Amino acid sequence: MYKEGKIRVLALGLIRDKNNRIFLSEGYDPVKKDKFYRAMGGGVEFGETSKEALQREFQEEIQAEITSIRYLACLENIFTFQGKPGHEIIQLYECDFVHPKFYQQETIPFNEGEREKTALWIDIKTLKSGNVRLVPEGFVEYLG
Repeated sequence: MYKEGKIRVLALGLIRDKNNRIFLSEGYDPVKKDKFYRAMGGGVEFGETSKEALQREFQEEIQAEITSIRYLACLENIFTFQGKPGHEIIQLYECDFVHPKFYQQETIPFNEGEREKTALWIDIKTLKSGNVRLVPEGFVEYLG
């Protein structure tokens, strides 16, 4: 979780399917009343690489193995969530699911801590249109 005044390091995985869609996690900020989408992944723990963190997070959250993991970029994200400031350094990877079943499921419910969340496929054109909010800002550049 976030601690005020601390920078959090994340590893996020960009997964696309053959229908030109991206696999994203849906989030909601109740203070701003704002729905947003972010690539799946999570925090890097002390002693693990960002690639290891990415693999662990996919396994923990949706019981998925990922493969063909390729480093894309480092992004910095300074934001406000639930009325509190946040600061993240994001190691962004492109990857694929090992098991084809994940490409066939439109939505996948999962728990992140005590919060119930949903992961889903969203068309790249929709994401580029600006009609849905993709975080962090600048992430859209990596969608192709």
